[in-house]
Order: sequence, then structure tokens, then C-alpha cells
Amino acid sequence: MSWIAATLFAAFMQNLRFLLQRHLKVTTLSTMGATWARFAFAMPFVAIALFLLVSVTGQPVPATTPAFWTYTLVGATAQMLATACIVALFARRNFAVGITLMKTEVILSVILGLILLGEGVSPPVLAAIAVSFVGVVLLSDPPRGEVSLHWRSRVFNAASGYGLASGVLFGVSGVCYRGATLSLLSGDEMLRAATALLAATVLQVLTLGLWLAVREAGQIARVFAAWRVAVPTGLTSMLGSLGWFTAFALQTAAYVKALGQVELVFTFLFSVFWLKERSSGKEIAGIALIVGSLLLIILGSF
Repeated sequence: MSWIAATLFAAFMQNLRFLLQRHLKVTTLSTMGATWARFAFAMPFVAIALFLLVSVTGQPVPATTPAFWTYTLVGATAQMLATACIVALFARRNFAVGITLMKTEVILSVILGLILLGEGVSPPVLAAIAVSFVGVVLLSDPPRGEVSLHWRSRVFNAASGYGLASGVLFGVSGVCYRGATLSLLSGDEMLRAATALLAATVLQVLTLGLWLAVREAGQIARVFAAWRVAVPTGLTSMLGSLGWFTAFALQTAAYVKALGQVELVFTFLFSVFWLKERSSGKEIAGIALIVGSLLLIILGSF
């Protein structure tokens, strides 16, 4: 199915983008600077993609509605803040705990999708989401040889706060972006996705750019000075976002977010086959649970 291919592609691109964005954060830019770099350098690529779609397909740019702009504004703001939370996580010791809490976005997407759009999921898929979350928890456990934090430090800390906040915000953005694509009056799924993506990206570039100009003088200049890393960050951001938006146009946000956890599998495979890192039994068990749950989610979507 098309939404499955779009989600797998988006998750892979997002994995690459997070690696590049982490490099920007830890070497050059502030949290908000690294966040803005993603949107600023993605915007030209998104505009080109929309232009090519209109030129090749002969379709006009879809007419917008008040509902479209409402969903886009809320979704763009939520995504911007969620991205900032993730970038802030990169500097934290207990990064894995925060990432685990970020994955609550899947469960939240089910709840928000039901409340805002009246879209639910089947009981088998809901069970698969619960199984996948157990797999995420296993992956977040510290590797052997590393000292685990005390439970209070693991739960009540800044990284956990950033992770949980990002999960809530990503859940909101996913549901709102689906609402935005459904609110457009014409165009196929790809064109509606590109239109919503460009609108959201422009809003993010303008609002966060204004914030940086007022609050972090000189940070915008640092972003452009880091163009060698920022350009591929923008490209992977555009490709990943276009994949997400296309998937949201085709399927409910809950299903898309649930399957999107395949990103953790990509990260695991990268660490094993590229970085040659050894994996613990818990990590392998976690990946096995996630892979099994993803297959159940795909089967349950038919």
C-alpha cells in the first residue's frame, strides 16, 4: 500500500536528518538555531518539489480553507516545539529515556485522532502498538557496563521532560497535518501533501526566524555559515516530511505514527552493520518485539 511505502521512506529520511541535526547542535548551533536550520534549508527544496508536481501533473495548486490554515498553524507550531525538545535532548546524558518517552506520540496520536478527527484504530492494532512500546522500553535500557541512573533520576529529569513534551507535540502535529491535507479541496495525495508541507514550513521559518533575530542575535548568521551540514539537513528534512505528509493524506495519523517506529529498527541496523557496535540481548528482544508489532500493524490496516 502507498501509505506504507511513504511511511518507511519518511522514517528512514528522518533517521538521517536527526543524525545531521545532532551534529549541528553539538558542534555549532544553539537548540533553536539547529531547529531553524532544518526548516530554513528545507523550504527551497519543498517549493521546488511543489513546483515540479504542478508542472508535471498539470494539476492546479489546491484551494485552501480556514480549517486548512488552522490545522497547519497548530501542526507547524507543535512540530517546531517538538523538534526543539528533541534537539535539546541531544545534550542530555539519559538521551535514551527521553527518546522512549517521545514514542508516547504513537499512543497520543490514537487518542488525538479519535478526538479531533473521529478516527480510531482496530483492537489488534492497538495491541500491536502496546507491544511495540514494550520493545522501545527494552531498547532504552542502558547497555551492560553503563551505570543505570536511580529510578527518580531516570523518570524525573530534564531529558524525560523534553521527551514527554516532544511526544505530546509530535502527536498533535501528526493529527493536525492529516487534518490539513484532508481540508484541501482538490489535488491528489502527493500534491495536497506538498501544499500543506510548504505552508507549514514557511510558517515555521518566519516565526522561529523572528524569534532568533530577537532573542539570539547572530544565530541566523551561524546557521548559514554551517551550510555544508545544513543543506543536507534541509534536503533530508524535506524528503522525510514529504513522506510523512503523503502518508497522513492516505492513512490515519495513528497508523502512520505506529509504523513510523521502524525508525528505531533503522537506527539499530545502522549501529550494528555500519558502526559495528555489539548489541545486548535486551536490545535484540526489543527490536524483535517492534518488528513483530509493525507486521501486525501492516496486516491490521488492510
